[in-house]
Parts: sequence; structure tokens; C-alpha cells
Amino acid sequence: PALGDELGVAGRFMDLDEMMRSEAPDIVAIPVGTEYHFDLGMRVLEYGAHIDIEKPICVDLQQADKLLEKAEEKGVQIAVHHQGRTGSAMRAISSAYRAGKIGDLRYVAASGKGYYGGYGLLNIGTHAVNAILDITGQCRAVNAVATTGGRTSAVDDVLPSPNGMGMICGENITADFTFDRGVTGTLRQHRFETVDSRAYHAEFFGSEGRLYWGRDTAWHLPDPHASPEDKTKWLELTPDLPELPIRDAALDDLLFVDEYVNALSEGRHHVCSGVEGRHVLEVLMGVFESIAYGVRVNLPQERRDHPLLRWRRDHGLGSPEPTPRPYEYWLRAEDRRLGKS
Repeated sequence: PALGDELGVAGRFMDLDEMMRSEAPDIVAIPVGTEYHFDLGMRVLEYGAHIDIEKPICVDLQQADKLLEKAEEKGVQIAVHHQGRTGSAMRAISSAYRAGKIGDLRYVAASGKGYYGGYGLLNIGTHAVNAILDITGQCRAVNAVATTGGRTSAVDDVLPSPNGMGMICGENITADFTFDRGVTGTLRQHRFETVDSRAYHAEFFGSEGRLYWGRDTAWHLPDPHASPEDKTKWLELTPDLPELPIRDAALDDLLFVDEYVNALSEGRHHVCSGVEGRHVLEVLMGVFESIAYGVRVNLPQERRDHPLLRWRRDHGLGSPEPTPRPYEYWLRAEDRRLGKS
């Protein structure tokens, strides 16, 4: 009720179906834990409403496939809330790349914020992968390695994620990606002593220069091989901000909503559509599958079940025991398991 008072919302409901029947909304936001996305998404789509769903789209590809099938059946759209891709910094990066500022793309390097690797992959890596895809196009294959407690991650290291994001594995993850035109990339989801947003970035290496995307910044280096002793300096790109009716909001989220309104008006998909969100999940599940089986995983993968649960089944194991949901408590429990505390 307090939030309803703050926002001046009169229609407040304790029952989803009652809300859908009473209000018949055009778009429904689903900003809840990943474990609830599928059931809530399917219920909302059944009413013929568009959805804006938190990332990642679902906990596995089987759920994502069914969600997209239902949206197509009902003739409605899904947008997955990767707001960084529509933010002013990434818009500036995209514009600079398409203007030829770095020539031909060769390689991409990205990093998370320093969360426990598997959790960081689903929580922050999903944003990084989505942003990278704007420049590279679809990912064709994944190779990944992971360590836990200083050793190669094993099947016993498969655990329920903090905050209900499904199954994870790996304290430190390094994933290599293959894209079209010979482009490759690397994503590092390594656990740091302290989580630091400054570590979160993607750098695009081209034949004529480089582009650097940070949380709220965009930079261009007009030299592909510059080193610290060179005089070539990074140039900050001007944020790409369209005219907006309001400014007193989180701009990336505002631009995400603006893109959704425009997409629906123009009869096209959101740049962070359900299809794109599913491909992001294909990449993330490909990372886990490669960690588990030690193989290159071609995308899109034919098997859509969760690869980490499959790995456990292959070893005669069921689902792992529950773990604490809040990240802080989850991490303490994991450190005890690893003998770190």
C-alpha cells in the first residue's frame, strides 16, 4: 500500500487474475525473482497482455521456449529488462561502431562486478552478453572453464543460485565466445574480495580503434594498438539521449520503456525482445554446459534442459540441497562449504 500511495495508484490487487480481469492492462511488468518468471509470465500472456520481464528471461531454455510460444500464440510481445542496452552509454557505443569509428570488429572483452562467478553470470553477465550482441550479432559457440576454491569446478559444486536464479556452478568463470566473421570474445565472471561496479565493462577491439562501455560511460580510443606510454588518449563519447518528456527517473530504464512504446507503435520487436533474451540465456546455459562437460557448445543448443542438472543426473545425483536466498548469507554458507571460514 505504501508504494501505491507514493505513486498515486488507486488500483491495487492481491490477486493477479483479478487484476487482469478488472484492469485489462496492455503491458504488465514482472520485476520478480527468476524462479517466478515462467508461471507469472504464462498467466499474464494468457490474457493477451504484453510483458516486461526481469532478466534473465527464465531459469532454463525449456521454460523460455514455452514462454515465447505462448506470446506468439497470443500475438503479444515480450521485452526482457536488459536496460543497459537501451541506455545512453550503449546507444553511443552502438552509434560509434556503426559509424565506423573502430573499423572491422575483431574481439570483445568483458567483465562482471566481482560476484561469485555463476551468480554473476546470471545476474550481471546477462546484461553484458545482451549488450555485446548489439555489436556482434548472435553467438555461435561457447567454450568455458571454471574454478571453485582454487580447483577445477566439479559436479558437487552445482548449487542453487542466490536470489532464485536457478542452478549455478563456478566461483571464477572464463568464457570464450565465437561470433560470425571470425569475431571472438571473452567474458570473465570472477569473484572479487569486494564487489566493484567499476569492473563491469565491455571493450570492443577493432581494426582501427577500440570502444569501451562502462556502467554509465562510453569511450573511444582511435588507435587499435595503443599502450600506456603512447600519447593516444581515450575520448569520451557524448551520451546518446533522445528528447524525453521526463528526466527525473533512472534514464536507462526510461529509455527501455521508451523503446518498448516505440516498438509497439511501429509493430516491431523491442531490441531486448523475448527472442533476444532467450538467445542470451542460450549463451549462459552454453557456458554452464561447457563447464560441465568440457566441450565446445554450439548454439542454439538442441537440448534445452538445464545442463547442470543434467550433469548431476549423469552422475547419479538429484537436485542439490537448498541454499540461503540472500546473496550475503549464501556466500557465507559457500565459504563454509569450501573451508574458507
